[in-house]
Amino acid sequence: MAVIQTDALIIGAGPVGLFQVFELGLLDIHAHVVDVLPHVGGQCIELYADKPIYDIPGLPRCTGRELVERLSTQAAPFKPTFHLGQHITDVRREQDGRLHVTSSLGTTWLTACLFMATGVGAFMPRTLSVPGLEDLLNHQVFHVARAESVQDKHVVIVGSDAHAVQTALDLTHLEPAVAGVTLLHRRHALDIDDTLNDTWRSSCERGHARFQVGQIVDLALDNGVMTHVRVATPQGDTVSLVCDELWIMLGLSPKLGPLSTWGPALERKQVVVDTEHFATSEPGVYAVGDCNTYPGKRKLIVSGFHEATLAAFAAAAQLRPGQKIPLQYTTASPHLHQLLGVS
Repeated sequence: MAVIQTDALIIGAGPVGLFQVFELGLLDIHAHVVDVLPHVGGQCIELYADKPIYDIPGLPRCTGRELVERLSTQAAPFKPTFHLGQHITDVRREQDGRLHVTSSLGTTWLTACLFMATGVGAFMPRTLSVPGLEDLLNHQVFHVARAESVQDKHVVIVGSDAHAVQTALDLTHLEPAVAGVTLLHRRHALDIDDTLNDTWRSSCERGHARFQVGQIVDLALDNGVMTHVRVATPQGDTVSLVCDELWIMLGLSPKLGPLSTWGPALERKQVVVDTEHFATSEPGVYAVGDCNTYPGKRKLIVSGFHEATLAAFAAAAQLRPGQKIPLQYTTASPHLHQLLGVS
């Protein structure tokens, strides 16, 4: 896979990461953006997509989803390159000072400026501690529902919330049909409301789906291909389930990952920055939004917007040493109008 060379790489596609794209774009800096989620939006989409937000300037009320849509539209003229569904696994410094960054999918960047907009951390899927599981990841083991065909396959879904249950129900209605759908949870009780529970029980009673209580303890493989999962039940028995694909849907948890041990100075698991450039202790690395800390820090989206603005100007000065970086206003600058596509 070819190395992507760029002036700016943003880690995190949440609201602050999206606004960082915009502020860099105003300074003629194109950005690549990487995020562990399969879509942009970060916490706004994962935690409060349809809940109201009241403290965004100029927007008396908007949902998390609406805010992300507006920020995406605002950043669109600068054509950011998104790399979604992957997380950063390695960062190292090259001899020329640039940063060599690698993702879980093997994507590699060489960047002069790295922007950490990771919020409380990359939202990593919760997984299982089962031998051999990682070897099958993205082949037979997945942490999201697959869009590709699962015709004639036996799918085992691990999870108990509404998303996991609804995913299992959706599979039972597919055409062409799956061979079998099993929902696996360690307890009898599911974390769903009564209406969905009634629908799920009805589907099981009609034989469209199966519910199994227990925890996976082992995978049965044939020449490296998973054929069954072995489940330990609360009664002490072991049940073998036919399994062509295992979907682990246990939700997400935030983790800073290798960025917490790579180099930037930390304070209580947050990245220390100055308040002039929002630069970290590592040259060329900036941190904006909820991942950073400084005297008087407030974890608000509007604070992240301010931080992204100053970080963009600092990056421009880094990329163009000796040049004056003028402050231009979008109301009057013909150059900015051209960048924004304003006639």
